[in-house]
Amino acid sequence: MERLSLASLKLAVEGKYAAIRRVTRLEPVGEKIFPPTYLGGKYAEEQRQVRTETATQPVETVLLDSVQSQANRMEMALLRAYDAGRLKMPLLQVDFAGDRPDEILSAVGRLTALEAPHRWCDAIFWDAIYKGERFRQSTVGRELNSSKTTNATAVFAVCPTALIFGYWDSNARQGAGGARVQRALFSEIVGYQKVSGKRTSSRIDPLQIDNSVEIYAQKGGGWIFSPAEAEQDKSGPVKIDPSAVIHGNIPPTINDGGVTMAYAEQQTVISLAALRRLRFPVSAVTSANIDNAARTVLAALGLAAICFLDEEGYDLRSRCLLDGKPGTMQFVGRGETYDFSLDADGAASLLAQAANEAKNLNLPWSLEPVTLQPSAELSRLVVESRKKSMSVDAGK
Repeated sequence: MERLSLASLKLAVEGKYAAIRRVTRLEPVGEKIFPPTYLGGKYAEEQRQVRTETATQPVETVLLDSVQSQANRMEMALLRAYDAGRLKMPLLQVDFAGDRPDEILSAVGRLTALEAPHRWCDAIFWDAIYKGERFRQSTVGRELNSSKTTNATAVFAVCPTALIFGYWDSNARQGAGGARVQRALFSEIVGYQKVSGKRTSSRIDPLQIDNSVEIYAQKGGGWIFSPAEAEQDKSGPVKIDPSAVIHGNIPPTINDGGVTMAYAEQQTVISLAALRRLRFPVSAVTSANIDNAARTVLAALGLAAICFLDEEGYDLRSRCLLDGKPGTMQFVGRGETYDFSLDADGAASLLAQAANEAKNLNLPWSLEPVTLQPSAELSRLVVESRKKSMSVDAGK
């Protein structure tokens, strides 16, 4: 199988294919697994039509990792590769530590657009300072404010990953009509032919503490034997059971939980058609060569996100470990497919080559991060919130 070259990627991006697709077959490591739970402790279960060689048939499925979760995992894989020096790209970040850090702010450290929920348009960046100005009022920020699908150059320069994972500049301070860019890279992991299971739980206390022993809630948290020194309510001292402070046995219980399944699949797609909707004017001039160069960089960046996540495996959460050989990548378009191979280092090299060609066309692609500082108000908000949280935890 041919290793993907920059020339082949450029042809695909320019219009030869509609998408890049990969299907990876996965198996649970251990028979039973636990999907993510949603509001009310529910799993995302549904019937899906599965194609066979001769027909389609409905199959019971359960979502194991959502599109949003997969995007977050890919962003973190890119960040780890960036920090390890394996991949270079523009990066937007806020440095909370600073030169003379507060202990709490030092613990926060650096926060990047790859970690922020709304990417470059997150409130964290609204409330940060760049070269003495509020970020969104600075030169760079004003360029981002006016970004849109027909003028995505500013985002390409500062936070290119937002152009593949999508964003909506919906912050209320921006007002109505904030720019949206659709997600071009999407992936999800689904379990097929699932059968619902049961979850058991219990606790045997090695101290054999009896739950009938009388103890009381202590003022400020904890527990105490003396009713005179206990927390008081209208009825007198507040009595609690040892189980309320995690002592004593917990009787065995059984509830719905976990699933078994025949197999799982990860479906991953980069929409080249979506990338072709983006325009990248340079000095107010738009050309097909410049647009395609920027789109090629973004396609390479998307491939890097997929490949670097491959290296981290499929340990999705506690008791949800999957394994499988990554499927074959292929271009898809007009009813035809073309298979190719690529690994993480190859994707990083492809990105560097594409970025060099883009820079030669005067597209902005700085390898120095755009580093902001939190405003005094944001720093105080973080510190006071953390202190309040720590005081609440200490009182439990």
